Amino acid sequence: MNEFLSMGGYAGYVWPAYAVFFVVLAIEALAPRAQRRRVLAEIRGRIQRRTARDSGGAQP
Repeated sequence: MNEFLSMGGYAGYVWPAYAVFFVVLAIEALAPRAQRRRVLAEIRGRIQRRTARDSGGAQP
């Protein structure tokens, strides 16, 4: 097992590469969710502003 973990002396390069890969993979998986939330919040705000403008400024 130690031989596998030491990667033939290249563990200092291999394991950080795996770590960077998984961090980037996680960011790529989570970024669309965050963008979707921002877009939906922007759309909700536009709808609220339009509704307030069309109703003469009265709040529902």
